[in-house]
Amino acid sequence: MEKEARGKGNGYRYLMATLGSSGLGLIYGLKVNLHVAIVSMVNHTAVSGGSSHNKSGSSSCDDVYPVSNDEKAEDGPFVWSTVVQGVLLSAYFLGYMVAELPGGRIAEVFSAKWVMLGAVVVNIVGALLTPAAALWHYGALILIRVLQGFGGGMTFPAMHVILAHWAPPTERSVMSSIVYSGTALGTVIFMLVSGIIGSSLGWQYVFYIEGACSCIWMIFWIIFAADSPNETSFISQDERSMIAASLGDEKHETKSVPWKAVWTSKAFWAILIAHTCSNWGWYMVLIELPSYMKMVFNFKLSDNAVLTTIPFLCMWIFSMILSKVLDTLLIKEKITTTWARKTATLIASLGPLLCFVALCFIGCRREWAVALMCVAVTCIGGMFCGFLSNHIDIAPNYAGTLMALTNTVATIPGILVPLFVGWLTHDDPGINSWQIIFGVTMVLYVIEILVYTTMGSGVEQSWNK
Repeated sequence: MEKEARGKGNGYRYLMATLGSSGLGLIYGLKVNLHVAIVSMVNHTAVSGGSSHNKSGSSSCDDVYPVSNDEKAEDGPFVWSTVVQGVLLSAYFLGYMVAELPGGRIAEVFSAKWVMLGAVVVNIVGALLTPAAALWHYGALILIRVLQGFGGGMTFPAMHVILAHWAPPTERSVMSSIVYSGTALGTVIFMLVSGIIGSSLGWQYVFYIEGACSCIWMIFWIIFAADSPNETSFISQDERSMIAASLGDEKHETKSVPWKAVWTSKAFWAILIAHTCSNWGWYMVLIELPSYMKMVFNFKLSDNAVLTTIPFLCMWIFSMILSKVLDTLLIKEKITTTWARKTATLIASLGPLLCFVALCFIGCRREWAVALMCVAVTCIGGMFCGFLSNHIDIAPNYAGTLMALTNTVATIPGILVPLFVGWLTHDDPGINSWQIIFGVTMVLYVIEILVYTTMGSGVEQSWNK
């Protein structure tokens, strides 16, 4: 019955997934553009006390990759220490954490569509105000970043609620990957574009141009997005009926959250721990990859933008392929949902773990560094159809709330990573400091593998009803 229905009018749910993906792409793009632009905003020579770098000899690659006069010319107007830079990058996540839980409940009880729209609007306005705030005082920019984070924190719970209403169980891996891989695609596009704009027009235009262009998405979202198939006239009756039949007894009801059952559920704790440990590695590459390339290998801003976008493009492609393979095996009943989630999560943790081990031993071979970071980020793409889709499996009625809970805790690495990296690299931004950073990341990946492999589940929990 379900297989027959799958062929009928199967387009609109994927339009919803594409709109959601592009919305998350904008959110992530407007978040990471500062990570690229800050390289040309900061006066690195002044910050390091008159030299372009301040690396201790044994951990420096300056002799292998000397700083050219063109690279020195990339110095910007702001004398922000590495600690201040870390605060600017981590401030986003303070607002992000605060918004998660209320955003999830509002999306479940009222409307995920309008929660998502509001989140994007806040980030667009914040981007447009960023140059003025930076020129006024870095404290104003911190406030802007917190407000942008508040908007961004509502997006994942909102999209989880939408997926719970739109994604048939046998297509959940693919649709989730389409939606959440938008974060990788947005990172690719905005990092690349930000580098080009920053090096050719100036850092201010990164925020003006990207903020203005992002407004186009809002028009399409307002017209075509809907909280469920029953709330839009654009979808065919065949597809609406197919989605309803495929969800079966997964009735999405608005009711109070069974908090005790949630917090005593092994399946939920497996997602929470995996999400938190994985996010340390995710935010480390998302936030700090441009800085790593700049500090250790002296990449220019334009080169940095290109080389740091390649891994995220590979990640997007890989996540699409992996999710399709897993859903195909699910449809053919070759694997269970639990097996699919554990496999994807294992790839997303073991792959980068091995790459970070190798990065500690390659020295100043930047070709190896680029290749290993590319493989690491690519493998992380498995999280989209792994633990990140798992909330909907175990409790579709509370998908938004569960995502809000795990993503709130998993946002702590987003705050700590820039501060941790800024602290370690303040006196020595060379290889020695980055080996410590990679070592901490490896330990957390080991914890993720052990916990999720033993406790993870794709079975709907009894407390969902």
